[in-house]
Amino acid sequence: MPRAAERPGASPVDRPADDALWPRVTRELADDLAVDALTRDRAGKAPFDEVARLQEAGLPALLTAPGPNRRGAEWQAACAVVREISASDSSVGELLAHHYALSWSSRFFGGPGRDPGALLGDDHPLDVRTTEGRWLLAGGVEGPHSEAGTGLTLTPADSGGWLLDGTRAFASAVTVADRLVVGARPGGSGDLFVVLVDPAEPGVFTEPGAERVGQRLAGAGSVTFDRVPVRPADVLGVLPHDEHAVAPFSTLAPLALRLLLVHVGLGIAEGALAEARDISRADHAGPAPAGAAGDGTAPGAGDDPYLLLAYGELATAAHAAAAVVERATDALAHGLLAAWSLGVEERADIAVLVAAAETVTGRAAVHITTRILELVDGTAGADARSGGPGFDRFWRNARALTAPTQAAHRLRDIGDHYLNGTHARLTLLA
Repeated sequence: MPRAAERPGASPVDRPADDALWPRVTRELADDLAVDALTRDRAGKAPFDEVARLQEAGLPALLTAPGPNRRGAEWQAACAVVREISASDSSVGELLAHHYALSWSSRFFGGPGRDPGALLGDDHPLDVRTTEGRWLLAGGVEGPHSEAGTGLTLTPADSGGWLLDGTRAFASAVTVADRLVVGARPGGSGDLFVVLVDPAEPGVFTEPGAERVGQRLAGAGSVTFDRVPVRPADVLGVLPHDEHAVAPFSTLAPLALRLLLVHVGLGIAEGALAEARDISRADHAGPAPAGAAGDGTAPGAGDDPYLLLAYGELATAAHAAAAVVERATDALAHGLLAAWSLGVEERADIAVLVAAAETVTGRAAVHITTRILELVDGTAGADARSGGPGFDRFWRNARALTAPTQAAHRLRDIGDHYLNGTHARLTLLA
């Protein structure tokens, strides 16, 4: 499939909705990223080149809600893109995951009165504005009862609108983003306003994060806002301080991000397993054993029963995680379609499935990437102690991605819901 730059008159934004198109585009980009993934990881530079590759492929414009004249694809397709890109370069998968989740901010927080099909001026939903502007989004929204707190405040501006102040750290893409989506409170308390900010504004100062153990190309950093003007049109929505006043649909926002990051973790596991398989096959290739039919080579990657047992165990772990993730993905897709008619019970069921996917996949990703280091250690050209062909990056990325998630907390929420029918608090963490 030719890239958009090679097709006269066609840009990524103009591509039609075509379920067969996006897998081909994604596969091409994933192959491209895999070629120099290790070199880029070792260099640890800001991901300007990676974002350019994403934009060339049109993937930031992929996730747009159904409606008249919409292009792009739906939720399941976006998750599949994040998963496949992450198998080649999980840092790029992470920044794309944050982008997709943030692009729906005006839909999650704008309230049922906002027309999702609006097509004029600043009344565009954010995902449509993002597509038309070819933006990459970064930032995050923290809920009214988040322990971390937002750290950002709004004060009324004399000319109308607001002035944004404060400093906050973000996990992804702030060093390369075209727009930032952040939550801030007027006067530092009360309801949370979700606002869109241009990082090119004079009062915005971005500081790259310290070198990370993994996910080094995700573009993490902190941003300081010094009296940055926010127009009324760039207030995407409001999250009430009263948790009981928050609509169930709005609380899908953190679940959408968490599940997209689960797809990043699943991509890491699958990518590590596939690359290790290739190493093992090459290491065990040789003449066929006596009596074997065929072209003179062995039918499989060796006959070491312990090696076969190890790959059987790891492949099963990956398959099990994928099954749980796919169920949660389908459930969240139904919740997104329900929109403002989504009920509390339905939201709770989705939250449990996302928590289960998070727990199962997080454990599988760390286990698989750890065992992979053992399997490739000592094989041809693959000394894990010296980094070998780069398998250490899968383990580092899995650890960095899963470290912020407390599996015990997720399991406690799942158990409380299963045993007592209790709902987890409707906090937002992004």
